[in-house]
Amino acid sequence: MVLLFSLSTDEEELYIQQAIVFIEDAIQYRSINHRVDTRSLYLYRWYYSKICQWGLGLSIAVLLLLAFVERPSSLSLSSDPRYRSPPWEPPCGLTESFELLCLVIFTLDLIVKSYLIGWEEFRKSKWLIGYTVVLSVSIIDWVLSISMVCDEKLRVRRLLRPFFLLQNSSLMKKTLKCIKRTLPEIASVILLLALHLCLFTMIGMLLFAKTEDPKNNGEWKAYFRNLPKSLTSLLVLLTTANNPDVMIPAYKLNRGYAIFFVVFSVIGTYCLMNLLTAIIYNQFRGYLLMSVQTSIIRRRLGIRAAFQVLSCHEAQEAAEEHVRVDSVLQVMSRVEMKSYYKTAVTTEAQQYADVGYMSLDQFRKIFDELDKDRIKEHPPLPQYNSPVLQRLQTIFGHYYFTIAGNALALANVICICTILVLNSEMSTAERDNVVLEIINLCFILYYLFEMCVKIFALGWRGYISYRNNIFDGFLTILLLALQITIFVTYRLPYNWNTPSHHVVSLWEMVCLVNMLIVFRFLRIIPDIKLMALVASTLMDLVKNLRAFAGILVVVYYVFAVLGIWLFEGAIKPPPETSVISNTSMANITSNFSVECGTYEQLEYWPNNFDDFAASIILLYNVMIVNNWQVFIEVYSRFTTEWAKVYFVCWWLTSSVMWVNLFVALILENFTYKWDRSHSCSVTDVERIRYQTSVQLIFREQIQEPTEEELMCQLHQHPHLHIQ
Repeated sequence: MVLLFSLSTDEEELYIQQAIVFIEDAIQYRSINHRVDTRSLYLYRWYYSKICQWGLGLSIAVLLLLAFVERPSSLSLSSDPRYRSPPWEPPCGLTESFELLCLVIFTLDLIVKSYLIGWEEFRKSKWLIGYTVVLSVSIIDWVLSISMVCDEKLRVRRLLRPFFLLQNSSLMKKTLKCIKRTLPEIASVILLLALHLCLFTMIGMLLFAKTEDPKNNGEWKAYFRNLPKSLTSLLVLLTTANNPDVMIPAYKLNRGYAIFFVVFSVIGTYCLMNLLTAIIYNQFRGYLLMSVQTSIIRRRLGIRAAFQVLSCHEAQEAAEEHVRVDSVLQVMSRVEMKSYYKTAVTTEAQQYADVGYMSLDQFRKIFDELDKDRIKEHPPLPQYNSPVLQRLQTIFGHYYFTIAGNALALANVICICTILVLNSEMSTAERDNVVLEIINLCFILYYLFEMCVKIFALGWRGYISYRNNIFDGFLTILLLALQITIFVTYRLPYNWNTPSHHVVSLWEMVCLVNMLIVFRFLRIIPDIKLMALVASTLMDLVKNLRAFAGILVVVYYVFAVLGIWLFEGAIKPPPETSVISNTSMANITSNFSVECGTYEQLEYWPNNFDDFAASIILLYNVMIVNNWQVFIEVYSRFTTEWAKVYFVCWWLTSSVMWVNLFVALILENFTYKWDRSHSCSVTDVERIRYQTSVQLIFREQIQEPTEEELMCQLHQHPHLHIQ
């Protein structure tokens, strides 16, 4: 039996709009569980438009950046409390006005999101419920701040600001979920590390107990005086930051004591810490694969939903579904997506124009283009009729001509390096800048010649289709402009070495030129296969690690705010060091004793929690773990022993967890690139560009959802009622 029905123009337009939105959801891996009536679809597309999303992202950035301006302000040239001038403090209400504007935007964002998904879906979303709670607390805290004339000690809302960054990124949420699920898997290794640390702490306290002879108490006094000191010393030794300092007092008495420290390091640093890295990599990779699987299901579900609504256009048999090709082309012409993907999908759809209809399998097949790497071919070479021009085109477009250019770039860098070595003991006023300037001019003229002949050989479009050519051309034009500026400013017959009253000295101009020339030498990267592969991996990491970078920003932000709350103004320099003078360190420290290797002796004064920017740098220094025991010691000394908990928590979060997760994704990305490119030549690597995403990396391990699973989820759609 054939079921015939006709649709009004409004109904047909509604189905077209639904298909457009579902396909856009599929492209962006978004959930399709939102309202699908005409008004809601217009609001939905407006909400996810570039201008709205950019506006929301800008609001989040402004809110986070307010921490640099708010009290304690970071607007000072130095973070050293001895030399720091009083920073500009914004008047009450200035930063609060920007903050209120951002909170109003977030409130509108929450209202729109809640309306689009409906009350039932809102109740299921923990992120939106959390969004509501965080917004409410932030607004209440803002009102209290204004009522207290901005004189409150703690601003709770500062600690909650990173939540707005987290909830606005679906990939960041998935990454955070993966990290959350990974934590229990590594708990056993963390426990084993803790047992290892406690066991050796007790053994160390037994080995290095206080004796009657003061000369033999060096190890006890410096590293094993009590339980917290012993734990801290060995914990820092796990990171090798205090090696070999921690063993020297005992080692100089008896070389046998070295066995204790070597065994501790071999088991803890080289076995357990590397085992922790392996477990984090293995577990996180599995959970990331699960997250990617969810994204792929969302894409397939969006495409299936688009087919379902488009199949309502025509009279058809109930047991057989198909869509009109012209309807598909109409939808594709209005979908917001990258042009090369739109062209590929449209081209595939036009193959069925003669038939006029597409089945479900054919409809799915045309959208397989979204899962393919983008391969960008370079435009064809220009055609010249003259044999001479053709011969020149062959010469200047040859690979060996690029090699010759790289050799000259290397020669330029060697010349700069040689002159810098010869003049390293001279002041900037004593250096003969004329010779270096003439050498640079000759090389820059060659760079200009090389750029022109490459444009001749490849054509303008062909020249700019290579990223390294764009890099070369931009720097060449910039170098030429600087060179012209130098000749105009320091023209003959004046002596270039005589002092001048110009705003920028000749040395500064030459220095800038030299730095650009050295930077230009990076052009060799695409011509070395392995180096090009590594550089390509790094470029992809910049795109694919946005979620990781966002989570790292959140963690830095939270710990920096906590650090300011706990340790602001805790360390104050002695009065003798608060005045800038030319006295030596011996004179400065004559009135107070400074122990070697301490915060004061190393002059770590700029590393503090007195403002937000200084806190970020201090946390970075601790994440690197070089000399991080200095910060643990000084803040424990000036505050309490509980300060160690803060620094250990930061070390576990940043250096242990995040760095290992970062390594895991680097390995995945590089392995994928290596498998794709190990058989390509250098020219092949340059000829094509791979646009790699996390989804593409795990494509081979992804299991496609079945038709039954997709239809089951479509029938559960809260707003789309499938018959």
